[in-house]
Formats: sequence, C-alpha cells, structure tokens
Amino acid sequence: MKLYTITDEYGYADYSYLDNLFDIAIKKLNVKGIFSVIFIDDDLMHEMNLKYRGIDRTTDVLSFALNDAKNDFQEEINVLGDIFVSIPKMKAQALEYGHSEKRELSFLCIHGLLHLLGYDHMEKEDEKIMFGLQEEILKDANTEK
Repeated sequence: MKLYTITDEYGYADYSYLDNLFDIAIKKLNVKGIFSVIFIDDDLMHEMNLKYRGIDRTTDVLSFALNDAKNDFQEEINVLGDIFVSIPKMKAQALEYGHSEKRELSFLCIHGLLHLLGYDHMEKEDEKIMFGLQEEILKDANTEK
C-alpha cells in the first residue's frame, strides 16, 4: 500500500523520482502512517505562512503534522499530515544553492516528512540528527547533489 499522495496544484509535473525517494524514506524511518505532499505557488505559501505561523513572507516548505510526538505512533496506519512545497521557491533555491531541482525538491519533501514525524531543528543537537537523516536518505536515493 502506498502511504502518500502527491497533488500538483502548481503544474510542475517533473517529480516521478519522488516515488523512489519516499519508498526509501518510509523504509528507513519506519513510517507507520499516511501523508500528503502538495505542490503550490508562492502566493498561497505566503498566505499560509502568515495565517499559520504569523510570518509575512513565503517559505519553501510547510508541514502540518497531526501527531507531533516522534515515538507516539500506533501500530495501525494513521494520518501523519500534509507537506506543502512552494515550487517557485524550490526552483529559486536550487539555483541559489547551485544544485538540481531534483535535489532541492527531494530535500524539501524529506525535510517536511521528518517534521511530520516529530523531528525539528530548533536546537543544535536536534538539527544535527534531522539533517543527518535527510542527507542519509538523499544519498540512499542518489539525490544528494
């Protein structure tokens, strides 16, 4: 059973490689829930960032977790939440960081998934753990560069 859906509200359409990425991440992270990934534009992302975080600008990825506890997942399938990715912001960041759109979109999707699973990067030690997992998954999926 596929544990995720991808909805392309932006019309990006170049994301078939995400199936492999998510398959690897789901196995590595032992994901026991379903989640959605939604591609949107900067205007909607800006609105959402302002409404839900009080930050008056766009951002690259927002995750809305329905369960914030890292180790509090039941054995049966549950709904983890939604990951929203701004495709224009993703494209701009790929250029800015000097890597492919494939790598940037992969990074944002895994970053969002980790947030749904309760990982965060507010403290240095938490950031080290979260970013280490991101890099491991990107490497395993051959999307680290």
